[in-house]
Amino acid sequence: MNPQQRTIKARVYGLVQGVWFRDSTRRWAQSAGVTGYANNLPDGSVEVMASGTPAAIEAFIGWLHQGPPKARVERVVVETVADQVFEAFTVG
Repeated sequence: MNPQQRTIKARVYGLVQGVWFRDSTRRWAQSAGVTGYANNLPDGSVEVMASGTPAAIEAFIGWLHQGPPKARVERVVVETVADQVFEAFTVG
């Protein structure tokens, strides 16, 4: 694991689909230099993989707890995973 890089997998629960959560997350990630992806899941949650500096990832996790104005985040489950390389931040 690269000590200057941290990769997380997160599940975001609540009102997070149909409120521009994924696109807002992509824009936030791009501005912070975080790469990865955000995908809607069938249960109504959003799965996020993200890689960046430890400071950027901590700030990103804070963003996930808030989300865009129309979202209502109920909980975020985060786990650190092995470093992965992503070209950019994408939305699926």
